[in-house]
Amino acid sequence: MAMTDAYAPTAAFDTAAPAGAQDVWDTAAIRRGHLRVRTLVNVRWMVLVGQALLLAAMGFGLDYKAPYLLCALVVAAGVGVNVLTARTSVAQRVLSDHEALGQLAIDIAQTTILMGFIGGTANPFVLVLIAPVTLAAATLPLRPLLLLGGLASVASLALSVVALGYPSVAPEPRLTVEYRIMSGIANVAGICLIAGFVRQSVVEAARMALALDVTQAVLAREQRLSALGALAAAAAHELGTPLATISIVSKEMIREAPTAQVKEDAELLRSQAERCREILRRLAATPDKATDEVHERLSLRQLVQEVIEPHANTSREVRVEAIVTGAKGVKSPDIRRLPEITHAFTSFVENAVDFAKSEILVSARFDADSVTIEVRDDGPGFAPEILAKLGEPYVTTRPGAEGSRTGHIGMGLGFFISKTLLERTGATVTFRNGKPRGAVVSARWARSIVEVI
Repeated sequence: MAMTDAYAPTAAFDTAAPAGAQDVWDTAAIRRGHLRVRTLVNVRWMVLVGQALLLAAMGFGLDYKAPYLLCALVVAAGVGVNVLTARTSVAQRVLSDHEALGQLAIDIAQTTILMGFIGGTANPFVLVLIAPVTLAAATLPLRPLLLLGGLASVASLALSVVALGYPSVAPEPRLTVEYRIMSGIANVAGICLIAGFVRQSVVEAARMALALDVTQAVLAREQRLSALGALAAAAAHELGTPLATISIVSKEMIREAPTAQVKEDAELLRSQAERCREILRRLAATPDKATDEVHERLSLRQLVQEVIEPHANTSREVRVEAIVTGAKGVKSPDIRRLPEITHAFTSFVENAVDFAKSEILVSARFDADSVTIEVRDDGPGFAPEILAKLGEPYVTTRPGAEGSRTGHIGMGLGFFISKTLLERTGATVTFRNGKPRGAVVSARWARSIVEVI
């Protein structure tokens, strides 16, 4: 368990993906853009209104001289494009990558032309070029983002050398070319910085959402399995009575059979009823009494045994042991059977098998107020850089399948899933390095949360 997060034992949720699958933006679900028409239209209206207010402030407020007719035509063209987009597309429709690329490229071109008429990079409102790239960073895959970022950067640099003079009330010395070029470079830097920041934030949010979806799927599967076990136990209990009746009736038929054929059929009926009863006895072997109420509770000792059972013989090099201790004079609690707890600690033990030198200890402790379960190994312990990130998705230094005792490799979701599941049961989860060595993962509950009264 040292140096990595815990891994879920189910390959379907935590096994190695093809090369590049670690980047959630390369997955099929997110490779597509998700820019909706409504979002594009609303953002564009904000930009166009801002442009109109800028021209009004320059013309009427500051009395600057500029080719306002041409500027108005450029803004009107933007309004026309936006109205056409809104009228010809359903607001909730998601634009394809090519459509979104074309639409945002039009916005960059419109803003570039307008800025060219009112000073280029000498006009501080050239920053508006950042808007389409930022929208692309938040909603589109990487390739369209790079194309739009490159287009906006080229436009910024072009505006530093190809633009009309900055409007003013009276003739003033023009800003030097060096200043305009540096202003264009600064705008490019702003585009890269803001787009990169937005992109990183969106990617992290998407990765977290994906990990939470996996957690929900794991929990749903564990709950279905638990429900299936309870159903089998209940069926074994409920079907016992009718099968006993069939057995008694078949015995009477054998004794009073008028012909050999009827007797043979009755014997067959009795043997098949006994076979069904034997099958149900095996289903009811654990728990001992097949009722839902009994199945849904287990002792602490039974819980830790269930946790270590899948890995008891995984490796000849590592011994997995369990121990239960309690405060003197305090009765050991019966615990509600929660699939979250079983899944999480089975995952922790599986992870520990890959890093332990010779021993793993799963211990349960209880007192009058709390119940604590802990997994401890004698491996090298968590690496400092991993310990600081435990609990986050996609954090792993787990060995590949060829170097893993359990044969599992994955995306680094195991510890995230297990921690999330335990916290949903009301547990406080901690992880640390033991002394003198080894890694320790523990969960502590208030006794009232998990105990069955």
